[in-house]
Amino acid sequence: MASSQPLRKLNPATGPQNPHDMLPVMLRSVRTDPDTLQRMKDEQVVDIIRDTDAEISKLQALQLRAIADLSVRRRRVPSAASEVALALSITEHRASAIVSAANALIARLPRMLNLMDDGRLDLYRAMKVTDATAWLSGEHVRVVDSTLEDRVPGRNATQVRRAAAYAAAQADPEGAALRNERKLNERRFALHHQDTGVTHMSVNNAPTDKATAAYARIDRAARALKTPEESRTLDQLRADVAIDLLLSGTGGPSERTEVFLHIDLATYLGLNESPATLAGRGPIAASVARQIISGPDTTLRRVLTDPRTGRVIELSPTRYPLTPAHDEFIRVRDRECRQPGCTRPAQSCGVEATRAQGEAGEGGNRPVTYCSRHRKLKGQPGWEYEVTPDGTVTVATPAGGTHSTTPPSIPSGRLRANRGRKKPRR
Repeated sequence: MASSQPLRKLNPATGPQNPHDMLPVMLRSVRTDPDTLQRMKDEQVVDIIRDTDAEISKLQALQLRAIADLSVRRRRVPSAASEVALALSITEHRASAIVSAANALIARLPRMLNLMDDGRLDLYRAMKVTDATAWLSGEHVRVVDSTLEDRVPGRNATQVRRAAAYAAAQADPEGAALRNERKLNERRFALHHQDTGVTHMSVNNAPTDKATAAYARIDRAARALKTPEESRTLDQLRADVAIDLLLSGTGGPSERTEVFLHIDLATYLGLNESPATLAGRGPIAASVARQIISGPDTTLRRVLTDPRTGRVIELSPTRYPLTPAHDEFIRVRDRECRQPGCTRPAQSCGVEATRAQGEAGEGGNRPVTYCSRHRKLKGQPGWEYEVTPDGTVTVATPAGGTHSTTPPSIPSGRLRANRGRKKPRR
């Protein structure tokens, strides 16, 4: 999982240095003395990881400008991608994607390119933005470029993709609905035979709600089969259950699957076209959300939010005590795993007590959702978790950095913020 970029850079213990000047020196030092890194403190090693990533992003921005210039010189013909592929020893498919991204960043998304120049956005995450906005008009893409300027730094690729998709749908809701309809019309079942005697099988462009429910059913059946005597992994069991369902229609019981769809009242009533959010999957078009809501098996729950912040404060009909019903409220409130950068949906997470800021003992703990991976991480040495009164979860790493995430809002264009800073020494 990619960590969030801190708002304030952590300086090495040897004193403040300019990373641009220090990195070449460090490179030469590591080459001549392989034990250099072993002699450094954890926080210094993390600083190097972060600083080198920023420098790589700056170099990628320069490379993209050169690629875009080459594309213009070649009159934007497809052969430009072939030239780039040969120069970089990559496939033409990959080269074509990079050329398209370079042209889009130069002509349509200059603010994203400026973030790369500053070392705050790398090529991989920038391409999430170019992909998500490729269908927008020039007027709409300029709005998205401005909107995302303060939202994408410090967020991982999944969060950047979601932010870009949400902003694009918000800028052109009618276009988003048409795009979703076109994608659904392109749905297909694909089979790709491989050389090793196995085959890749997929369903492309399936409706998100149905695909989520199908996966949940397969996963539930696979986990039921995972006994101590079962040698197959969960991935293997899921694949076998899916094939069995397709061939025989068995493989597991047919049960209703719950997903959390967050939509504001005005959008639900058709008064606006703000995107809705499917927990763990990201934004979806308002028309698609209303279609899901109109399903025969859909159950609506009223969620009260703070009008100032949009954060969940109550799940109808009343607040619940610490019972399984209360756990459901916590999952609705948190929407996803509260580990900074994790997008695991809350209904797949456990609820675990976390130390409240300024409180001592178990009496001050507050319930928070974590996926199984981060529940284990929470108990590892050097990792510290704390919840502030406003629901912000702060995670301190063994290397001395801290990262925080605020509770999600309903409905709001603002994303759950991930922030990082240095952990104060004790």
